[in-house]
Formats: sequence, structure tokens, C-alpha cells
Amino acid sequence: LEKDSQVEEYLVLEFEERVKLYVPSSKIGLVQKYVGGAKARPKLARLGGKTWARQRAAVEEAVTDLAAEMLELQAARSLRPGIAFPPDSEWQREFDASFPYRETPDQLAAMEAIKRDMSAPRPMDRLLCGDVGFGKTELAIRAAFKAVEAGYQVAVLVPTTVLAEQHARTFAARMAEYPIRIATLSRFATRAQQEEIVRRLAAGEIDIVIGTHRLVQPDVAFRNLGLVIIDEEQRFGVEVKERLKSFRTIVDVLTMTATPIPRTLHMALLGLRDISNLETPPEDRLAVETRVTRFDPGLIRNAVLRELNRNGQVFFVHNRVCDIEPLARRLEQIVPEARIAVGHAQMPEHQLEKVMLDFVDRRYDLLLSTTIVESGLDIPNANTIFIDEADQYGLADLHQLRGRVGRYKHRAYCYLLIDPNKHLTPNAARRLRSIEEFSDLGAGFALAMRDLEIRGAGNILGVQQSGHIATVGYELYCQLLEQAVRRLKNLPPRTLLEVEIDLPGQAFLPRSYVPGMREKIDLYRRLGRVAEPDELKDFVAELKDRFGPPPAEVGRLLAQARLRMLARAWLIDSIRMESPYVVFGYLSSKLIHQLARRHRGRLRIADARNAYLILPQEVADPDAILAHVEMVLHQPPDSH
Repeated sequence: LEKDSQVEEYLVLEFEERVKLYVPSSKIGLVQKYVGGAKARPKLARLGGKTWARQRAAVEEAVTDLAAEMLELQAARSLRPGIAFPPDSEWQREFDASFPYRETPDQLAAMEAIKRDMSAPRPMDRLLCGDVGFGKTELAIRAAFKAVEAGYQVAVLVPTTVLAEQHARTFAARMAEYPIRIATLSRFATRAQQEEIVRRLAAGEIDIVIGTHRLVQPDVAFRNLGLVIIDEEQRFGVEVKERLKSFRTIVDVLTMTATPIPRTLHMALLGLRDISNLETPPEDRLAVETRVTRFDPGLIRNAVLRELNRNGQVFFVHNRVCDIEPLARRLEQIVPEARIAVGHAQMPEHQLEKVMLDFVDRRYDLLLSTTIVESGLDIPNANTIFIDEADQYGLADLHQLRGRVGRYKHRAYCYLLIDPNKHLTPNAARRLRSIEEFSDLGAGFALAMRDLEIRGAGNILGVQQSGHIATVGYELYCQLLEQAVRRLKNLPPRTLLEVEIDLPGQAFLPRSYVPGMREKIDLYRRLGRVAEPDELKDFVAELKDRFGPPPAEVGRLLAQARLRMLARAWLIDSIRMESPYVVFGYLSSKLIHQLARRHRGRLRIADARNAYLILPQEVADPDAILAHVEMVLHQPPDSH
């Protein structure tokens, strides 16, 4: 749109009854994309109506209650004396050093945080997030070793029997050189074996016990419990979770999850929950080679044989139980050399567990299953995955399924299979193309990860909160949660002063420079939130790298962003042109008087709200005006 013969870009928002609101590009930072995890499209609100305000108020109340409950739990923990574990011993250092791989920087930082928590005299409650294969288990093992060496028992709680078996093997193999007694308590043990394990736990004859929810039954007592490690807590039932809540104020608790915790939620939970994120993949991990292809028996046969020839195993995901058996027979015809197992959620639980364990033990070469490919299972030999009818899955699901392979040094393959007779919808084709292109670890997955992040938020905060996230959208939910936490802790709100700039010269991102509308909106939003000079420097570098040298309009847009930062320091909330003056709208009379003293005769305070800057005659064109105002505000105010 044109304003005072200058072009300015606006974002058009349409409300109910087709009412439109025009948002100038400088204010796009105030607009958020709704991401709520809801399947249906959200209902539009009326501009100026009360429905949205009511919904927002209800969510604010809910997040305040949640924050209060979490702060209460934290306060109870800090009042209760916990176990202050001693510093690392020679044995601990030797044990840590015997890890055969090089730790990632994230792993080292998380381990340091865990040990710091354990040595503090209050109970630890740390959440450790990271994709499968990013090294969570190793950190849990080191924490367990530290507890056992100090004379305490460790309970490792997992959601499924198969995972319990797998963890038991991993712990036993890693600790084989040390006199540590490890037991597994799950349905795979007979009643007599279970009773014996319970007796030995109470007598202090077991150091580490790994088990399912059987571990929190009333008959299980410990002689000297010091550390509880919980894997994928969100998959346990309500009663188990309540029992775990009581643990949190008594012993050290380390919780692990493979669902990513988004940075925004992480920031909102700062001071409520101690979180460590493992985001860096192990250094020798290769990206998964991904191909979208029609269902082709020849291709399937070659890919399976290639995997078998390097002693590997194969996942074949087919998400319909009704025709999984006929598909198994077809695969047997395509690759008669492969030993094929079938697993799906409608099988009796013990039978499914046996199939999974047999696959882990390499009694089968190919596991044909529904999407139950156990999220926490670590099967290093499985390095090829086929996802049948891949067009039926969402991006986040495809990304998670593909993550089941390619955890070690071998090149892994993911085949997204499509029915040869099926015509793809444009949306499905776009999804598959993007997952094929972004086969890098962590590359360009920002949008696909949104869905996963919402699941991650729901997992940590509980099902009820997922509904609130759907009501107001994920980003606003995180903001409201952060505000509630700061309010309850009597901290000032963290807000950026909005600075209105109305100076001559066109300042926007022309289509010839940034052609994509989505990219453009994203850039405007990010620029509106820049608060530090280094952030702006990085933003400019990225802009040049992606789109080339900025034209004059973009140069002015960046100069205005610099002005906003300088103006905030002086508590100036508007800068506008009233020729021959530039007018500063100020909020602090103390600061504006300080600025006037520095520019004696040039800056005049007119009233309680405005100060007039007289421009030198030679400062006439838009760029010179911007540069002059920047020079005036450049030196920050004196702190005293």
C-alpha cells in the first residue's frame, strides 16, 4: 500500500465475516502462526469480539495453576534434604573413560549437569531429551554407577518388557568389569523369580534393578534407594505417574525421553524443570539415504539382500493389520532368503514381546510390523527401513520412523513406498519430496518438527495441557506459561519495548530480493524480535548468504532495526518525521534530559512526551536522516 507516496508492505489478516486487518511489516513480529496440533481447522474469531479473550483467559488460568503446582513440587524438593553424592572417584573416572565412543558436546554438558545435581544436597529432578542413538542411555549408566559406588540402589523404570530386557543387557555389558549386581523385574520372570528379586532388593543384595511398572507395586521395597531413572515417563498410566511424583521429593530422579523438547518450551520451563537437551548426533553417524518409489518387488529384493549381505536387519512398516499376513507371504516370495517375523498391536502382548525380542536377538532378518516399531528400541543392526503407503503418514511420523535406522557408522536406507496404481494428492507429494530432500540429520526440519514438538509439549505437561495448546496455539501457550512463571517468582515480565518508526524512505523486502511469501513473513517476524547487536549481525550475514547483497530498501529496513535497539536503551518508543525535525516520543524524562545535554542546542524537549531533534541542512535524503538519528542515539545512556 502507498502511504505519503511511499510503498509499505502489509500482512492482511482475515477474521470472521471477512473483516480484514492490515498489519504493517514493522509489526509482523506481533503475529504468530497458529500451530495447535488440532486436526480440524480452528474457528475464526470476530475482530473485537469477546470469545478469543475468554479462551485466552481460561488458558492463562490453567498455565498459572500448572506453574504453581510445578513450583510447589520444586519448593518441596528444595526443603527436603536429598542425598549429596560425593565427587567423582578414581573408579568413576576410569568407568567414564572406558566408553568406546567420543562424547558429543551436548553429552558432556548434560553429564556435568547431572553430576552437579547429584552432588547437591537436594533431590535431583532432571529431564534428559534426545533422539534414540544420541547417547541418553550412556549418561543414565554413568549416573547409576555413581549412585551404586556411593552405596545406594538404583531403580530403572521402563514402559515395556522388551525395553527392560534391552536396557538390562546394555547395563550388564557396560558394567561387566565391575562388581555390580543387576536384576530385571518384569513379566518375563516367573512368580518365584519375581519374589526372590523383591526379597533381595529389600535386603540390599541388588544394586541396580531394571523393570516395568511392576517396580512401583506396593510389595517392592528398597534397602537404600538413591536414584530412580525413568524412561519415556509419558507412556505410563496415571497411578504410576502419581507414585513417581512422590519419589521426586525424596530421591534423585533422572527422566529420559526421545520426543524432542522445543527450545521455546524449554525456555518457558526454565526454573521449573531442569532440562538437558541432546541435539548433536554422534560424530560418525551418517545421514539416512531416502528414496520415494513405487512398490517394486525387484527394488525390495535388492535392498533386502544388500542389507543381509552386510549382516544387517530390515524393518518393513505396513500400518494395516487386516492385510499384514498376505503382505508377509508376498515378501517371503520376493526374498525367500530372509527370515520374516510379523508384529502388530492386535497380537497378545506376550506374543508381540517375544517377536520383538527374537528380532533384537537376530533370530529374524526382517520385521514386518505396524508403526509399533518400539520408539526406544535400539537395534544397531537394522539399517534399512521400508515404509509402505508412505503417502498416508504425516511428516513428523515419517521423520520418526526413519530415525529408527542409521544410528551407527553404516550407511542406512529408507524407502518410502507408494502403491503403483495410486494418484498422489499434491500435499502428500510435497510431504514425501521434502522428507526425501532433507535426509540430513536435523536439516530444514523446522516445520515437520512442529508437530513433534507439540507432542513433546503434551508429553511433558500432560494431556490436559495439550487441549490448551490447541486452543491458543503453541507459541502463545509457551509465552503465557513463561509469563505465569515469572509472575509467580516475582520477576519482572520479559518484554521488548515496541518502537514505532515513521521516517522518509522505503524500507521493506522487495519481491525481487525475497520472492517467497512464507520466507518474507518469517524474516519480518525475526527482524522485529532482534534485541541484541550480535543477533542483528547474524541476521544480516544470513540475509546476504541466502539472497545476496541487500538493495537500498532492505538496507533501510536493517538501519531501522538498529535504530529500534538504540531507542529501547533510551526508552524512546517512537521516532517520526515532522520536517525539519525528527520527533522522539519518550517514556523517561531523566533519560531524555541526559540525551538533550549531550546534544546541546540540537535536541529540544517540547512537552512531557515529545523531544524535537533539529536536523543539519545537509541531512536531507532518507539514508542521511537514518544515519544522523543513529549517530545521535548511538552512545548508550550513563548507567548511574
